[in-house]
Amino acid sequence: MEFNKIIAVTGKPGLFNVVSQTKTGVIVESLNDKKRFPITSTQNISMLENIAIYTYEEEVLLLEVFKKIFTKEEGNKSISHKESSKKLENYFSEVLPEYDEERVYTSNIKKVIQWYNILVKAGLDFSKIESTSEEKEVEV
Repeated sequence: MEFNKIIAVTGKPGLFNVVSQTKTGVIVESLNDKKRFPITSTQNISMLENIAIYTYEEEVLLLEVFKKIFTKEEGNKSISHKESSKKLENYFSEVLPEYDEERVYTSNIKKVIQWYNILVKAGLDFSKIESTSEEKEVEV
């Protein structure tokens, strides 16, 4: 399983691994129950490698946040995404103390923690994943 092939689909719970491409979309496999089904080009998808979390300084890629949680939890699952809002916010501030509290909502934190736990359960080892996106220089 490669991190750059993992997606979230709007309206569908959980995460999905892209298995192959078709003329009208992609075939995905659920990380929860391993069922495969097609996703058409009309459905909204988000690649996890393109998602970032707002901080006061910059945006931090989701992969980097997952790596911080992975290190904190020593490769194990984190707290449940069903914990109280205050507990989730306290946990997330331990992982990413500089996150922008005005732009990162509790619902975002819940989703990050839920996705992390799904990926750990599926056997993804964050310590072996390198970030594939390169820093782009902007000329002014």
